[in-house]
This record gives sequence, structure tokens and C-alpha cells, in this order.
Amino acid sequence: MADPSSYRPEPGEIPDSPGVYRFRDEHRRVIYVGKAKSLRQRLANYFQDLAGLHVRTRTMVTTAASVEWTVVSTEVEALQLEYSWIKEFDPRFNVKYRDDKSYPSLAVTLNEEYPRVQVMRGPKKKGVRYFGPYAHAWAIRETVDLMLRAFPVRTCSAGVFKRSAQIGRPCLLGYIGKCCAPCVGRVTAAEHRELAEEFCDFVAGHTGSYLRRLEREMAQAAEETEYEKAARLRDDIDALKRAMEKSAVVLTDATDADLIAVAEDELEAAVQIFHVRGGRVRGQRGWVTDKVEEIATPQLVEHALQQLYGEESGDAVPKEVLVPALPPAEEPVAQWLGERRGAAVSLRVPQRGDKRALMETVRRNAQQALVLHKTKRASDLTTRSRALEEIAEALGLDSAPLRVECFDISHFQGDDVVASMVVFEDGLARKSEYRRFQIKSVVGQDDVRSMHEVISRRFRRYLQEKRRTGEWGGQAPETADGEGPAPAEEPETGPSGETGPAQETGGARDEDGRPRKFAYPPQLLVVDGGQPQVAAARSALDELGIDDVAVCGLAKRLEEVWLPGEEHPVVLPRTSEGLYLLQRVRDEAHRFAITYQRSKRSKSMKASPLDDVPGLGAARKQALIKHFGSVKRLRAATVEEICEVPGVGRKTAETLAAALAAKSPAPAVNTATGEIVEDA
Repeated sequence: MADPSSYRPEPGEIPDSPGVYRFRDEHRRVIYVGKAKSLRQRLANYFQDLAGLHVRTRTMVTTAASVEWTVVSTEVEALQLEYSWIKEFDPRFNVKYRDDKSYPSLAVTLNEEYPRVQVMRGPKKKGVRYFGPYAHAWAIRETVDLMLRAFPVRTCSAGVFKRSAQIGRPCLLGYIGKCCAPCVGRVTAAEHRELAEEFCDFVAGHTGSYLRRLEREMAQAAEETEYEKAARLRDDIDALKRAMEKSAVVLTDATDADLIAVAEDELEAAVQIFHVRGGRVRGQRGWVTDKVEEIATPQLVEHALQQLYGEESGDAVPKEVLVPALPPAEEPVAQWLGERRGAAVSLRVPQRGDKRALMETVRRNAQQALVLHKTKRASDLTTRSRALEEIAEALGLDSAPLRVECFDISHFQGDDVVASMVVFEDGLARKSEYRRFQIKSVVGQDDVRSMHEVISRRFRRYLQEKRRTGEWGGQAPETADGEGPAPAEEPETGPSGETGPAQETGGARDEDGRPRKFAYPPQLLVVDGGQPQVAAARSALDELGIDDVAVCGLAKRLEEVWLPGEEHPVVLPRTSEGLYLLQRVRDEAHRFAITYQRSKRSKSMKASPLDDVPGLGAARKQALIKHFGSVKRLRAATVEEICEVPGVGRKTAETLAAALAAKSPAPAVNTATGEIVEDA
């Protein structure tokens, strides 16, 4: 625990101007970001007598090891910079609202030639118009189904659209009148886009003029004795009115506003937002946060506004934002919202009338969300705490292992040997810190030596990080081949960890905001295996001089826990929460390892002998295969024949012929007779 006086700035160093400040811990991690109208006055509050500080503020300043600041011109700039740094550094002591679910929105893809209406989740895309978010996807689909009668916009996927265009026959929706079938040319692209824009206007709340127009067209059709058209328009009007009834009128003056309410206790706070457009509730969402700093309702409202509108612009920011309490910096926040909208935004507390009544409804929703969250979390926290305590007791640890890392080896009959590292913190998976490895020094099936290599590489990187930050004064460890620092390992692949490049969100970051790999050691290292794997892991740590990391192994057959140097395993009860947690960690490491191994094997199976030929790009490879029909015929071709392919010169042809000759496959053998099978 650090003494705040050890890093307190000298008197006069801190400027008396607006700015943003950052507290860092001993590992240079940013643990808190704040803004101030006067940096000197605000930071002075943190360096008073510890007894006078709130318990959470006291924890923050004693965890920190340094403080730094950036001066800005205005409070609006400070607000923007604070939001950017909170997003970038993910400080542990800042309020971070977290969704308990991914809320769906109704989206119209106006960035496509034929716009599509669909349900979308996740980050917003450029050129797509969004409505919502909504509490349930089925509510969106029911509303869209009713509206497609009057606005038969395309809802099919790109594959279905392309298939219908190829066969010249629309899908079922085209036959029943719920799609205008642009795929087969029933309407032009311009007509379909106009229909999609009318759909957007109606959903946005401009309903009255459109309904009146349909009613006039229905009356005119009836006068002209076009009764079928009049009946169709009548049904369209009824469908649109039923869709409108699904979102009741809450504000009679057709207001566009967002209402934000907060429910809180000493430890947590819940925020609920109602999105009202055209006087109707068009969407709802909510967040829950831990109050890891001393914070009141006005500050919670300010953080909620940053989270809600930090990535929004234009009409996504409404004309009016109603809140339970005004943020401390009311004018800068209102100005910031106006800049994001491109027009003035009214930020106020409703005092009477319909808006006050609706705010009370939003507040009740926030209270219910907080109660539900605390009920769920109490159960989860109790279970995880008990599991960690049982593991500590069974393994003889001084304290509960808050960070657990597990390693597993995977291969296919000795080929494509890979390893995985998964991280659990407080009993929960932290996927942003998952890593995967290609085994380099071991050939074939040798799990013990492979485990030794992986553990060595992981903790060699940890020691490099300590040396780089000045926490360790020894010589930089080298790689297994003695050629200097080890290369960065491959991180977890996105939220699900299945495929694609890694998204290193969260996790450790250096002073420049870049992700730091292997920056922190675990309290417990788990390997998938028994005595041999555990001994290999312990040996790797001993060779690096690391003696403060506990090691154990979980054997699959009998689910026994092995410790280094012990002749007999530790047997946890089958109903033990600690055993359940170790099994989850081990199974996650196995899943991640085998997923990576399968992806490597899939790539190797799809590899072509042409991939490694220098000077051959995708276009020339395609031209060669198209000309010869197969790699087999290409291998049998002469240099002159290869030169006949457009774009292939003699030098490239000679290189290609030599490379294919060197990679000539072994002859096929008849397994029944042992004879070499001659090519036909």
C-alpha cells in the first residue's frame, strides 16, 4: 500500500486551470481518470489526511503510485478527453456502466443499393439508420411484420436476395405482398429506396401525415369504384394503427426526448433510459455499475450521459434530455451534447406534468433492475468466493487465488502442436488476456516438453515487462534459442474466442495506452495434466527464479489435483465449488487450444504448393490453375509451357518449375498389393 505523500506533487506544480488527471499504480496501469475545472483545487482534495477521505477514495490513492495531468482550454474539452481516456485505459476505480445484455435495435441499411430492414445488435455501422434499442427482439419483429403490409421493404439476407435474382423468382414474402421483390425487378432501386425512407419516417414518429394520406387514397379509390384497392388500403391502415398501438403515447405534445433515471445504494447504481420519439416510447435500456469511487447522483448522471452519447451524433442525440439531477458541470455537458447533435440540446429536471410522471415510471424501472441485479450477483459472488477459498485451503495457499492461469497442449497425431493460456480473475473468464502459442522447440508428441516451453515463454515475457518498467533489475531473459527477446504471443480471438484476429479490449496497458502482454503474474498456475506436466511447469518457473506462483495440475481421468513434488494427489469432493471452478478453467483452456489447433490444421489442409513460390500473387496463381486445370498438370509442364500463361515471365516460370519439382509428392501406393500406382 503506497503512501500518497510519496508521490504528491510539489506546491505550485499543479496548474490552476481546467484539465484531466490520471492516477497510476506501481505497474504504470491507469487506475483512475478524472476531470476538473481547477486541477490544483481538485487534486489537493486527494492529498489530505487519509482519515478524512471516503473509504473508496482512500483505497484508490493508496493503490496509486503516481499522478499526472493534461491541461485543456475549456471544460468541454476536459469532458471529451476524460471520456476518451476512460474508454482507452478502462480504469478500475472509475464508474463503468455495463449492460446486462446486448439490446437489439431496428436497423435500415441505407448504405446498400437495396436497403434492408433487420434486427441488429452490437456497435453501430456507418450508413445504417437505427431505431431503438428495444428490450426484446421479438417486439421488433412483430412491429415490422405489421408494417411490411404498408411498406413492403426487403428483409431478406444477401444470400437469399442473390439466389432469388439468379432464379428469377422471389421468396415467399414477395408472393404474399410483404416484399416489393426488387430482386426480380418488380420495382427499381430508386423506388425501393423511396419506400425504405418512408418506412424510416414512419418509425421515427411522422405517422399522422402518412395515415391521413392513406385515408384520402382509400376514399378516392372507393369513389372511383376501385373497391379492391380501397380494401387493400384499409387493411394497410389497420396494420399501421396496430403497430402504433404497440408503443403507447406517453407525451401528448409529440416530444423527442430521452429520460434517464438512477437507483442507487452505497455499493451499486442502476441506470434506466427511456427513448421517447414523437411522444411514444421507442426504446429502453439499462446499465448497472459498481460505485468504486465516492460519487453522488449528479456525477452518476454525468457518466451516464458520457456512456450514452459518447459515440452518437445527429438525430441520435434528442432535442431534450430529462435527468433526475443536473450534472455538476451543467453548461459544459449541455454544450458537449449540442456539439454532438449539431443543434441545441435542453438538459433539465422535469418538475411537473406528464414528463414528471413518466420520469417516475423510469425510476421504478431502475429500482427493479437494481434489486434484480443484486439478487443475481449475491448468489454468484457467494459461489465464486467459496470456490476460491476452497482452492486456497486445499492447496495450502496463503490467500485466495484471485488470478488463475491455465495452460493446455493440443496437437493432431504429433503435428500442428499448439498451446493455450486462459485467464480467470475473481472466478470469471477474462478473455482479453487469453493467449495462444505455436510450439517451436519440440517436434512430435511430447506434452511434457511442450508444457515446459510454454511456461518458460510466458514467464520470460513477464520478466521482460518487469525489467522494461524498472520493477526488476536483472538481465533481460532470452528466448529458447538465445536470440534476444521472445516475440509476442497470439492473443484471444475476440469475444467468443473462436476465429479471426484478436481484439485486445481491456487488459493491461502501458503508459502510451498500448496493450501490455503478460504484464501480471497469476497467484495460481493450473496445467491440464498430471504429475509430469506439473513437474515440467515447476521446473520452468524454477529456472527463471520465480518462486511466488503456486502450481497445480488437474488430471482428466479421476479429476485429481496434483501438486509439485507430491507423491499422492489432492482429491477434492465431487460437490466442491473449488473443483467445479478448476474444471471450468481446465475445460476453457482445452476448448481454446483445440479451436486454435483445428484452425491451423484447416489452413494447412487448404495450403497449396504455389503459396510458397516467390513472385506469385493471387492473380497469377489463379491464372496458372485456370490454364492447366490442376497443380498436378502444372508440375508436369515445361518452362516454355508455363511461359504461355499471361503474366508469367521466364524467370518466374523457372522458379515455379524448380519449386514444384522440389515439392514433388510421394508416389501413390495400393495398400492391398503394395504396388506403386502409375498415373493414367
